[in-house]
Amino acid sequence: MKSVMVPADFIVPERLESGRFVLRPITIHDAVKDYDAVMTSIDHIAGVFGPDARWPTRKLTLEQDLIDLAWHQKEFQIRSSFTYTVVAPDESAVLGCVYLLPSLKQDADCTVYFWVRASESATDLEASLDRAVRKWLRERWPFRKPVFPGRDINWETWSGMK
Repeated sequence: MKSVMVPADFIVPERLESGRFVLRPITIHDAVKDYDAVMTSIDHIAGVFGPDARWPTRKLTLEQDLIDLAWHQKEFQIRSSFTYTVVAPDESAVLGCVYLLPSLKQDADCTVYFWVRASESATDLEASLDRAVRKWLRERWPFRKPVFPGRDINWETWSGMK
């Protein structure tokens, strides 16, 4: 796996704004709101990283979530992956999360996962976020072959790819 995902001279986008949400780098300061979003959405977001993924669990603690966020923050700083929190425009709530991770597959240069909290499932936020992130990747990022496992490629095909 590459130690950095983007060229050294690439300026990593800090924000993506829409009328419904803002994406910005996740930090430890998001722990309380992130934890609320995760814990109130466990069943809704289970499997976002694949059918065998063990995150999130009902045993997740605020401290464990804080540690996860610190790790995501550090990975962002060293440019090895990029995790963005999806927040309401007024920052009153975490609405979800977007992960841009290095791909372990030859046919992709970026693996993209995202989720929205269960309370947003009755809205079109997930579809709106999907469209916005795909456009953002095309227009602002150097990736040529981003892949969205579980969304535009099924898990069985994804696990069989080299």
